[in-house]
Amino acid sequence: MTTPTLPAPEEDAPPSGPTPRRFWAVRRIPAAVLAAVLLGGAGLLLYDVAAVRAEHQAMAWRRSLADELATRPLDDTWVLAGAALALLVGLWLLLLAATPGLRAVLPMRREHADVRAGLDREAAAFALRDRAMEVSGVQSVRVRMGRTKVGVRAVSHFRGLDEVQSDLETVLGAGIDELGLAHPPALTVRVARPPRKG
Repeated sequence: MTTPTLPAPEEDAPPSGPTPRRFWAVRRIPAAVLAAVLLGGAGLLLYDVAAVRAEHQAMAWRRSLADELATRPLDDTWVLAGAALALLVGLWLLLLAATPGLRAVLPMRREHADVRAGLDREAAAFALRDRAMEVSGVQSVRVRMGRTKVGVRAVSHFRGLDEVQSDLETVLGAGIDELGLAHPPALTVRVARPPRKG
């Protein structure tokens, strides 16, 4: 009698979810300011139009604005300044709408397709700094965490600089992998001696 053979268990394949992207900022303050300005302007204009329909005179600012727009030439300094200001505000709003924002949050690898996670850049820098301080010979460390690069400057008060740099590159490379970032940043390590006193 033969016993059936079971197929070997397949290795866990990485999830085939969407590529992690940066988190989008809510930007409540610019949206609230723009909404308040538009609401106030629209309300004031609507009130003035209703007053004119009720056979009252238009507000002085509206008559003055209409006269200025009718009489000022297009190459006037104030007209050009207003157009430039409107252009800058429009470009700023388009930039806010087209960019994710939240540069301080680094997207992490997606282990599950329906779960997104991010890591604060300062928290990641602190974690790498703690790992670097465990290396023998390191006196102090400064870590600058960017979205694509990690800059590490260490001061070593004993051991050879090459040995300390090699250990730091190994330890910090493993630390960056353990952070679980979707796009691991490149690592740059510099080691120096402490400045001499006097």
